[in-house]
Amino acid sequence: MQTVSNDSSPAPNKTATPEADFGQAELNPAPAPSVKSGGIGLWLRDLLVSAAASILIITFLYQPVRVEGTSMLPRLEDRDRLFINKFVYHISAIERGDVVVFHYPRDPEKSYIKRVIALPGDRLWIDHGVVWLNGKRQNEKYVPETYRDTRSLAEMVVPEGSYFMMGDHRSISSDSREFGPVERSLIYGKAVFVYWPARDAGVVH
Repeated sequence: MQTVSNDSSPAPNKTATPEADFGQAELNPAPAPSVKSGGIGLWLRDLLVSAAASILIITFLYQPVRVEGTSMLPRLEDRDRLFINKFVYHISAIERGDVVVFHYPRDPEKSYIKRVIALPGDRLWIDHGVVWLNGKRQNEKYVPETYRDTRSLAEMVVPEGSYFMMGDHRSISSDSREFGPVERSLIYGKAVFVYWPARDAGVVH
């Protein structure tokens, strides 16, 4: 960065020649750069940096997906658009209650979105629609009474490295009750935010 000396100038010589006066004039500082133009430049720089950061975040951390079907009603409706976090499970564990996206075990070309009900090593059974986990009845507030069913499932222990998935709309959901626990390697994202349509916008719980 260029610096400007702030030393005091010597007292002027009354007998100075015109050439000396001209030389003194050359020492006058140049006009200061426009603050306005500098401010616009900084604003444009910050805007470009923010745009680049947003693109990187969406590309590497988040992925937009579209819901097809109604097995996750009432929170997720058919054709809702949402962002899934593709990175979160590289730094944190999958937890019960997470809404996740995974490759369908019977056809990895398809993707399903369901809720994690049981973790590896959990002892689970379902008695006429009521989920029991490690000897405790589960209070599933995310499943409205009108969406429950009366299906049962014999007691099982979720295998290591696998997760038991179910849809919130139990009466119509195709889930781990049919195709079994889902291997960790098939899970690739966590649903985090619905962005369209506006009436459904918000965090996914």
